[in-house]
Amino acid sequence: MNEGTKDEARGWRDERRYIVSACLAGINCRYDGENKLLRKVQRLVRQGKAIPVCPEQLGGLPTPRLPMEIQGGSGKDVLDGRTGVFTKEGEDVTSQCIKGAHEVLKLAKLVGARVAILKARSPSCGYGQVYDGTFTNNLRKGEGVTASLLRREGIEIITEEELN
Repeated sequence: MNEGTKDEARGWRDERRYIVSACLAGINCRYDGENKLLRKVQRLVRQGKAIPVCPEQLGGLPTPRLPMEIQGGSGKDVLDGRTGVFTKEGEDVTSQCIKGAHEVLKLAKLVGARVAILKARSPSCGYGQVYDGTFTNNLRKGEGVTASLLRREGIEIITEEELN
C-alpha cells in the first residue's frame, strides 16, 4: 500500500491536522494538575484529527508544578535568549520550556500539522497575551515559548477562546 492510500485509510487525507494543548483535550497536565477541557478539542482528538501535547511535560517539568511566567518579555524573547521563564519561587525553567517547544514542533512536523489550538495566556502555549512575569495576574501583549516557535515555523496558532 502506498503512503497516499495509507493516509486515506486512516482518514487523514485532505483534512486539517492539529496540534492541541493536552489540557484542552481533558488531560490533567496543567501546573495545578488539572485540565481545561474543551469538548470541541476533545472531539478533534477522538476523531484522530488532533494530537494532544503538553510542552511543559515534554520539556521535563513535573505535574503538578509551580506556576511559571516569562520575565520581561514574551516567547520570542525567550527563544532569542533575551529573557527567561521562572517559577513563582524564582527557579529558572527556561531550558525546559525551550526543550518542550522543540519537542512539540517535532510532533507537529511528524503528523503534518499546520494549525495548533493552544491554551491562552500560558507561558508556553499562550498567544496574543501572556502573564507579565510578576505573578499578579497582569497580562502583556505577547505569546508563549511554544506558540512563538510554532509561528516561526509557519504553523497557525488559535487559542481556545477563538474557538468559542
